[in-house]
Amino acid sequence: MFSNLKNIFKVADLRNKILFTLALVALYRFGVAIRVPGIDNEAVKQFQEGVKSQGALGFLDLFSGGAFGSFSIFALGIMPYITGSIIMQVLGVVIPKLEKLQQEGAVGQRKITQYTRYLAIAIALLQATGLTFIFGNGRGNAFFSAAQRVPNVKLLTNGMWPRGYLVILTLVAGTAVLMWIGELISQRGIGNGMSLLIMASVVSRLPYNYYSILQSKKWFIFALLVALSIGIVIAVVRVDIAQRRIPVQFAKRVVGRRMYGGQNTYIPLKVNQSGVVPIIFASSVLLLPVLLSNMLGANDGTGWRAWIQRNIDTYIVNSQNIVYISLFAVMIVAFAYFYNSIAFDPIRQADQLRRQGGFIPGIRPGPQTERYLAKAVNRITLPGAVFVASIAILPYILLWAGGVRSFPFAGTTVLIAVGVALELMRQIDSQLMLRNYEGFLK
Repeated sequence: MFSNLKNIFKVADLRNKILFTLALVALYRFGVAIRVPGIDNEAVKQFQEGVKSQGALGFLDLFSGGAFGSFSIFALGIMPYITGSIIMQVLGVVIPKLEKLQQEGAVGQRKITQYTRYLAIAIALLQATGLTFIFGNGRGNAFFSAAQRVPNVKLLTNGMWPRGYLVILTLVAGTAVLMWIGELISQRGIGNGMSLLIMASVVSRLPYNYYSILQSKKWFIFALLVALSIGIVIAVVRVDIAQRRIPVQFAKRVVGRRMYGGQNTYIPLKVNQSGVVPIIFASSVLLLPVLLSNMLGANDGTGWRAWIQRNIDTYIVNSQNIVYISLFAVMIVAFAYFYNSIAFDPIRQADQLRRQGGFIPGIRPGPQTERYLAKAVNRITLPGAVFVASIAILPYILLWAGGVRSFPFAGTTVLIAVGVALELMRQIDSQLMLRNYEGFLK
């Protein structure tokens, strides 16, 4: 193991890429500590206490690496770019021009990436305006559960304008800088830059969270949680690399004086093809009732507004409620099926096989192949979606049943960290094998 790690730094090009990547990740973590100008420090401390919950705001804070809770210049994190990428992927199925660009290879992908940047900036502008208006005016208490609500959390004590314009521009500029850093890592570093930034965010607080558990719990409970973390990592690794291989044969054909085809291959269908996208979708949907209730304005404690607010406090914001946990799990499974239906098109795959002269043994080309592929995708999506939902709601179950307020290595954290780490190790291994070094993975 250690000899393989030494091989990484023997290659000058690979060593420079790794050091460049680490330097940009360190720059990102430094920016997380820089707070947006004009924000009241005491209000930010109260805001951080409310964000520590495992609800929707806690999810946003997780993806930003704590920047959202401290309202730093990177408070929006890379979430606008992720949202833009998901929207562009969905629109690629609906809009023929985008679907054509997806099929044009590298040239079309560059155009789609450019459109994604523009869309991410627009989403960042909307989110920055909404967050500044809601939390700057002290109207964001609806986002906190009743147990964690602090009255009048007003981040801009001297009024919204003109200081609010500066806050909005700073948040949007922070997202733009993060996209630039992510693209620099992808081009000159190693690994996917956006994924590495997300991984750096979600794992940045792991040491502190484990230390807090050690301080609040006994050694026996701490050892059990560490063993559970190791078991979760092993399970996530196995599910992440698990795939169903559908065999495909290509018929022999003669082109000129040469014979092509005749080989056997397979179509890999991953068990967890959607990754953490269903969790992002589900968390965003759970935020909608809170946003709508905030638009209704303040209530006087009576009437239908008070009834809506009580139900939101009980079922939507409160992550310790069994209804919230059940809704979250069901939405994750549903969005996993929705995403897989977009990411894998059985009709297109069957048509591509037919045009290339390929077929699945025992299955006729055409409609039968389409039905076979659709059935296979639906069957493997269910265990993958249930597994992702189980991992995502595990922190809530531990909090609800065992009183563990912060289980650091579960849910979205472990899914992102393991997925990005595996992909990074594969890239390093391919670089070493290319230079005749013993591979990093065995």
